Amino acid sequence: MEAWFALLVGIFFTVAIYLLLSKYIIRVLLGVAVLGNAVNLLIFTGGRLTRGVPPVIPEGADTLAGPAANALPQALILTAIVISFSFFAFLLVLAWRAYEDLSTDNTDEMRVAEPEEEPAPPLGY
Repeated sequence: MEAWFALLVGIFFTVAIYLLLSKYIIRVLLGVAVLGNAVNLLIFTGGRLTRGVPPVIPEGADTLAGPAANALPQALILTAIVISFSFFAFLLVLAWRAYEDLSTDNTDEMRVAEPEEEPAPPLGY
């Protein structure tokens, strides 16, 4: 089972990098979302996929009776979901404002800082 999740993580990372290298902003945004999901699945898979009991010590005992589920990867994934969603929302608003101002989502056409009528800068100094 973990081998299939490792393969799925690799596919997610491959798709995310492919989308992040695109010249269209909407594809870059989708790449960020897929990358966040890939990282979450990587943390989930790294925390071992077991069907353990919750890590609750019964009353009157000093330790757990048997193997228990690891709560740390679950807490990290919940935190990563919140962070990736807020980052995606910020990038979505940023892309929308850029589209409103420049009327394009192509990054090659978003060269406001590099006017076309000026010569190119020298290649070396």
